[in-house]
Amino acid sequence: MSHVIPDPARASASSRSPRTAQPAWADRVRELALAPTWVMLRVILRALQLSLLGALVPAHAQSDAVARGEYLFHAAGCATCHTRPEGDDAPAGEALAGGRALDTPFGRFYSPNITPHPDLGIGRWSAEDLWRALSEGVGPGGIHYYPVFPYTSYTRMRREDSDAIHAYLMSVQPHAVPNRKHELAWYVRWRFANRVWKWLFLDQERFVLAPDKDAAWNRGAYLVDALGHCGECHSLRNRAGAVQRERHLVGNPEGPDGESVPSIRSDGEDGIGDWSRSEIATYLNSGEDPDFDFAGGAMVEVIEDNTSRLSDDDRNAIATYLKDLPPL
Repeated sequence: MSHVIPDPARASASSRSPRTAQPAWADRVRELALAPTWVMLRVILRALQLSLLGALVPAHAQSDAVARGEYLFHAAGCATCHTRPEGDDAPAGEALAGGRALDTPFGRFYSPNITPHPDLGIGRWSAEDLWRALSEGVGPGGIHYYPVFPYTSYTRMRREDSDAIHAYLMSVQPHAVPNRKHELAWYVRWRFANRVWKWLFLDQERFVLAPDKDAAWNRGAYLVDALGHCGECHSLRNRAGAVQRERHLVGNPEGPDGESVPSIRSDGEDGIGDWSRSEIATYLNSGEDPDFDFAGGAMVEVIEDNTSRLSDDDRNAIATYLKDLPPL
């Protein structure tokens, strides 16, 4: 019978309590702890580098998007409609908190709160939500908006411009102001009617550059027909409230709140055909017309909140486009 001579090292190991398995991260920590100082220093510096890159680059890009979005926001005329003006018996509302009334043949509409308040505004909206609202007239949850919201023109807006406007709106002061309920005729109270209206009248074509026109003309067309949505007020509407595109910018004797809105085509009698490009640009900047008179009515707010905030190049582009529109 053979005898096995015990190995002292194994005997010693077997007498110890069994070792608990360690997770991989624990081994990595142990390796770093035993590493030379210069290795630890490299790890720390690399972590700081990545941290700074992650903090600074997105912030800079976000700042650019917000600044660009603010410019486009004013070009799109959002402030005018979404802020309640001062009235005879009420002070002006909070900026962009909605509540402005708009009287139409279908009843009275109230603009909504578009501040980033999470519950009463659009603070929970993603950039995709805003894009869908502007291009399709559909809000989060599938709600179909009334065409008093000019998505019928905003549908021509570029996606990158919509995203920039979203970045700006998310940066403004939120206000806890609830939306007011519309006061509408009974036959337009059901939102389902909006889906039918869109099927009949909504043209979702995107803005396309005219290849036979120069850059200024195309920029002016985009500002007038998409962002500025000028045709929503300066064009005739049919009995269903749809803009008559074939009568684009010919004016409307029954415009918003019942005010008469003039033609802005190159018509010498009813339009601005006798105005020069520089006179149109001056009017958009200061409100002064060629007869040294000043804008009145709703156009005062449009100039203050919209066109006066544009660059000289953009105002000249608008003038270039309008001067090229023949009389109708």
